[in-house]
Amino acid sequence: MTGAESTVAPPVPLLNAANALTAVRLLLVPVFAVTVVTSGMVHAGWRTAACLIFVVASVTDLVDGWIARRWKLITSLGKVADPIADKALTGAALVLLSWYDRLPWWVTAVILLRELGITGLRFWVIRHGVIAASRGGKIKTALQILAITWYLWPMPAAAAGVGPWIMGAAVVVTVLTGFDYIVQALRLRRRPG
Repeated sequence: MTGAESTVAPPVPLLNAANALTAVRLLLVPVFAVTVVTSGMVHAGWRTAACLIFVVASVTDLVDGWIARRWKLITSLGKVADPIADKALTGAALVLLSWYDRLPWWVTAVILLRELGITGLRFWVIRHGVIAASRGGKIKTALQILAITWYLWPMPAAAAGVGPWIMGAAVVVTVLTGFDYIVQALRLRRRPG
């Protein structure tokens, strides 16, 4: 060989810690849903269990992303499965909260339409580039998780009134970041090459 030798990175195994955590999150979605339904959103013990399952599943999202980046375990499967697991968990929580009259249906509709729309946008521009998660997107996710957790936990009446304020902030950030992603997608589509 002449000149500098190029090194080729070994392929990333499909079965790795990051993808395993994503799979765990997907498996926890029906467990979470059954626990919420069992609670009927009135039984404190079951609500606590549902809340803890939701929090554990949400934490796996942070951990699997960190593991994938830290040890370069990013796979095509993980890129697709991770957002599906996130949307399934959040979507199940929002729909169930609305079903049990804890959250207005319009809130669930706005958040889910935004999430599905941005996922569609990402696929629409995939040949032109990747729309990475923004800081606003991460704040949106944190607010949604906090709000859902607040609604699930059997709070005393005085503290329960804070939940709608957190969810209101989550909805505002969700909508604003949605517009930001639309602008990014349009820029990527217009970029030459």
